Amino acid sequence: MSALPVYRWRLAPEGLATRRQLRALGLRPGGAPVVAQLERPRRRRGPLVAYLYRVDTAKPVRPMTPAKRAVLAKANAARQVCPRCGQDAGYRIPPTLGMCGPCAYPDAA
Repeated sequence: MSALPVYRWRLAPEGLATRRQLRALGLRPGGAPVVAQLERPRRRRGPLVAYLYRVDTAKPVRPMTPAKRAVLAKANAARQVCPRCGQDAGYRIPPTLGMCGPCAYPDAA
């Protein structure tokens, strides 16, 4: 049993939003506590749960700094290099394969 108010899907009151909804507004929870939860029923499993935050206490999203942008660009570039052949694949290598397409499926070509 939860101490938080629970609302059904699409029936949350105005002024409450999920993390994604806050992000779309250019906001973040900013350490604010969860004030309610939203439940979406499913047929054969438990309900999907989303936590709700107050919009009026949300803080603006921190801007991307040049240093952070450079680190993310470097990390994304590293994800494009195949660890097996060392070539730049030109796309992010899927973690399920762990290597580029030609290395994973050599007979497909």
